[in-house]
Formats: sequence, structure tokens, C-alpha cells
Amino acid sequence: MTALHLRGVVLPDGAHRDLWVRDGRISLDPVPGAETVFDGGFVLPGLVDAHCHIGIGPEGPVELDEAVAQAELDRDAGTLLVRDCGSPVDTRPLQEREDLPRIIRAGRHIARPKRYIPYLADQLDHEEQLPAAVAEQAAYGDGWIKLVGDWIDRSVGDLAPLWSDEVLTEAIATAHRMGARVTAHVFGEDALPGLIAAGIDCIEHGTGLTDDTIELMARHGTALVPTLINIENFPSFAAAATKYPTYAAHMTDLYERADRTVAKAIEAGIPVYAGTDAGGGIAHGVLAEEVIALHRVGMSTEQAIGAAAWEAREWLGWPALEHGAPADLVCYAADPRKDLTELRNPRRILLRGNVVGGPA
Repeated sequence: MTALHLRGVVLPDGAHRDLWVRDGRISLDPVPGAETVFDGGFVLPGLVDAHCHIGIGPEGPVELDEAVAQAELDRDAGTLLVRDCGSPVDTRPLQEREDLPRIIRAGRHIARPKRYIPYLADQLDHEEQLPAAVAEQAAYGDGWIKLVGDWIDRSVGDLAPLWSDEVLTEAIATAHRMGARVTAHVFGEDALPGLIAAGIDCIEHGTGLTDDTIELMARHGTALVPTLINIENFPSFAAAATKYPTYAAHMTDLYERADRTVAKAIEAGIPVYAGTDAGGGIAHGVLAEEVIALHRVGMSTEQAIGAAAWEAREWLGWPALEHGAPADLVCYAADPRKDLTELRNPRRILLRGNVVGGPA
């Protein structure tokens, strides 16, 4: 493997530094004969999409070659680490590819019959099966479990929780004993207290957060991945729900207060990370738009970048730009802290120590 050299302003510390790459890892010590592949811009650790669905398309599960194409779109946008948030497709073959982003797999969503998108989830006939299903997905995945916390219940015509507090406590404890963390899809208000009190590690979307559940999350150290660019779809969800006017009105209300809700979570000190919800209705390769949205709701530009870079990496147990870390880097011509739209245009991308993208 050819030794490489980069020079630029390294974030988050902001120092102008030289970095070398040898045997796929970062070196802070000079490497003789290294080829300079980037000189004179800004160097970040590879970006992180903390809520992504490689393997899901607009019509549901996709073939493996399409999953590869999705991963390539993410990579070419600078996303080099993906926290998969549930996929019915076995993406382990993609993890073996040196040219594709690293994927932390969560296995399949866990839901109840007719309480989630068809064909995507492991559907349990009885909620008492949840702890065993969690154990199965923990063994199959890479340290994360994805629950469907709420979804429309057609018998009541609105969002409603899928699980009782008691079974959630047992299931999340089961995951933790197996060394896995648990996250949940939650749009509305009612499912949140039970999930948070049961010790869940993360909430996805979180549009139904209230002052009380925000305080509860802050006390428990529960993370939030708000997927703000996906929340932009709520009006279309509401418009399509002509048979369920209560649900439609609820989704409209959640949408209208979403920015304020996430802003309150940030102000409360809840750890917030960038996730696109790519797959299905969201295109891959658009992490920059989520970072821009996080800034819109109250994060500083540096905080928003960190939520998709060094902070997210630390949360997921991956190093950033330090000696001996895997050489997953993304470089920009100008300072993204001054203009977040710069994140749309990476100039050089290194993955596992290899140049995989960028004109120069």
C-alpha cells in the first residue's frame, strides 16, 4: 500500500498540520517517500451518517448491487461510517469491500403486525416475544438494535406505542447484557416515557418530545438522531392519510413544531447526531443537508459538523484524526465552519488509507 501525505487545517482542533498514511492508518510521524495527495485545505475525519438504511429503496428491500450503489453515493459525499438503522437486506458482503463505507449493522427492525412499513421488519405476533427477538438481532448485528416504538394504529386512527413498559424494560436489559445498544423509531409523544425509562440508548426522529421527556432524556443520557430532512416529509404523510384525520392532524402538528422541539433538546444538552434516514423516501449522499438543518435549529456550525464527524465517531466507538487511527478522511478546499455548504463538495476522500474520491 502506497504511503500518502496530506497537509491542511485539521478539525476539530483547527491546527495546520501534516498527516501521513501508512498501512491504512494515520501517522503523525513523517513517512519518507509518501505521495502528497492533498495540500492546502481542511481535513476532517470521515463523516458519519448515524441513521441510514443501505438496502432499502422506495419500493422496499433492494438487490445487493443496488445496495452497493447506495453505499457508493454515501461514500462519494464523504460519509465513510454508517450506522445502519435497520435493513431487511444482509449487507455483510458490503462490509468486506475495501472501497465502501464502514457499516455498523442493526439487523432488522422489530415491530408488530401491520404496525410498520410492509416487508421491512421482523413482525412479532405477541409482544412477549420481544426480548427473544432482541437477542436474535443482537447476535446478528453489530451492536445496535432497532425497535419501532410507535406507528399508526388503525384501530384508533393515530400514532400509538407498540410495546408495554414492562416488556421494553426486559428487552432493553437483554440487549445490554449482550453488549448491544437499542434505538427506536418514535414520531409521537406517548411511546417516549416508557422507552426512555426502560433505558433505551437513542431515539430516532423524536418529534413528539415534550419538556418532560426532554428532561428525562437529559437525565438518562439518551441520544437523539432527529433526521430533520426526513421530517420535511411529514406534510405529505398527513396529506396521504385521508382515512385517518386524527393522525393527519397529529403529523401536521409534529411537523410544525419540529424545529422548536429539536432546538429544546439541543439546549437541554441531549447528545444530538446527524442522520439522514436515507433509503426509502430519502436519497443517499445528502448528509450535508442534515448538517445544515442542525445548524438551522440551533447548533453552531462547528457543533453541527461534529454531530456528523468527530462527536458521532466517539459515540459509535470509532476514532477521529489521531495517530494510529484508520485513515478515513475527507478534505475540503475551504473552511466548512464558515460555510456549511462546503460539505457538499469534498475535494479528496481517503477510506482505509486509499484514495477513493475527489478531483484533487
